Amino acid sequence: MPTIRIELLIEAPAEVIFDLARSIDIHAQSTAQTRERPVAGVTSGLIKLGQSVTWEAVHFGIKQRLTAKITEMDRPRRFVDEQVRGAFKSFTHAHEFVEVQNGTLMIDIFNYTSPLGVLGKWADRWFLQAYMHNFLLQRNLYIKQAAERSMGEGQIME
Repeated sequence: MPTIRIELLIEAPAEVIFDLARSIDIHAQSTAQTRERPVAGVTSGLIKLGQSVTWEAVHFGIKQRLTAKITEMDRPRRFVDEQVRGAFKSFTHAHEFVEVQNGTLMIDIFNYTSPLGVLGKWADRWFLQAYMHNFLLQRNLYIKQAAERSMGEGQIME
């Protein structure tokens, strides 16, 4: 089971970053390169504990749907989403927010299992793990930019 861990320092309070990270609208904006859009469940605003969203996106030239559910939430420290249905055999994605001297350390921990047994393990090694790392990093950089911009404008999101 591959694990991707990304840490990013953001110059904004944990509350702001936490809400940006669970915003359906910000998620859709941050994944525009894959034409990701919400098609069922919570389709806008802030997703909450026990709620789910189904995303439609194009990855590797194939249109896919993935449903994830929020299974843990401790605002503003941590939330976890898990795949309910989708291309992975399974995944758990923990989002952690640790206040530090100059802002907040946002930590993503993405554990997944690819489908197709040995073929899936081969795909992980050759391209999928790097693809997922880059996908998550781009999303996190978008959140960083939005959080730091909102602080510069003196706006705090709900």
